[in-house]
Amino acid sequence: MTVHPGLFVTVDGPSAVGKSTTVAELGRLLVDRRRRVHTTTEPSTSELGEFTRAKANHIHGRALACLVAANRYEHIEVELDPLLKAGETVICDRYLASSLVLQQLDGVPEPFVLALNRHILLPDLAVILTADPASIAARLAERGKRHRFHDDPDGPAREVALYREAAQTLMTLGVEVLVLDSTDATPTDVAKRIADALPPSGGSVDNPTDPDDRTVNS
Repeated sequence: MTVHPGLFVTVDGPSAVGKSTTVAELGRLLVDRRRRVHTTTEPSTSELGEFTRAKANHIHGRALACLVAANRYEHIEVELDPLLKAGETVICDRYLASSLVLQQLDGVPEPFVLALNRHILLPDLAVILTADPASIAARLAERGKRHRFHDDPDGPAREVALYREAAQTLMTLGVEVLVLDSTDATPTDVAKRIADALPPSGGSVDNPTDPDDRTVNS
């Protein structure tokens, strides 16, 4: 088990729940609190990440799940791990919880997703943003559909339910989880609640293969 001096925070939730805005606000707030902060996203900005993002509407099921996982391992190796070892606070817009939800919406069983992600770095804090499904649907209608999953009129309600299940799954893996309802909250309000929940220092832990330690086994 490898302990890093940095702090790894992930932010997941349904489409249009306010993840990206919250991540940006959280980054600014933590800089104001004199933390060294790096914000990132998945899929990542690498060539593989951009390919994954571009093909997500065309590659389906297990193939897409494998592609997302491959980009995640690359992301950990080339970006997340070095920054955490350097003592940075890393905030990632989408991570394991999004895979658990979106791949299930794409027909992939949760055990398959967990097996693919068995050796990933687990976050020190996994934030799950949620909101009233009707509010999410209204935001999606306002900004326009960006993904094939948005074609389902029941999609927002299904995503909200699956993210709550994902939160429970993460907790069984030993991850600290913070679920926040953003229906009537501003991104600044949500970011402050996340910042206040963070420990004063880092300590991100690699996902070990020892069955006595925390693993992503199904």
